[in-house]
Amino acid sequence: MTMSIILAVLALSVPVIIRLAKGRGSTPQVEQIRSVDLRAFRNLVDPEEESYLHRNLPPAEFRRIQRERLRAAVEYVKSAAFNAGVLMRFAEAARRSPDPGTAEAAARLIDNAMRLRTYAFQAIPKFYLAMIFPGRRISPARVAESYEQMTRQVVLLGLQYPTGKISAAL
Repeated sequence: MTMSIILAVLALSVPVIIRLAKGRGSTPQVEQIRSVDLRAFRNLVDPEEESYLHRNLPPAEFRRIQRERLRAAVEYVKSAAFNAGVLMRFAEAARRSPDPGTAEAAARLIDNAMRLRTYAFQAIPKFYLAMIFPGRRISPARVAESYEQMTRQVVLLGLQYPTGKISAAL
């Protein structure tokens, strides 16, 4: 009985997971791209910065500030995942290009955007756990690295595809 309930829940959740991974189905607009400051994000999740704050703040103040930092980090990760979804839709159009270089660059962008969204969906629950248990170490480096790689691919695609406005928006 329990197994059938679990299987039914899984079967019903698969379309939702696929939709989240692929992004929304609307026509993408460059204006939809959200600003993501990777330097600020890296500072928010830097273990050395956290250790510094832990050493120099009273415990209650450290917990409050750390929760604020983690909430900000969650917002950056959500924005990066959202941007990945928008860029995937742009890349889908570019992947149908007759130019093999453009099609290949678009395919790489789609792969990296999917990877970024996967990392983001894994990182966000870890951030929330760290808010509950301050001092818990999390490692969201893959999110930042994937976002940087994705933006490089957007620039490459922008050089080959007439949607060059995208790279300027990131």
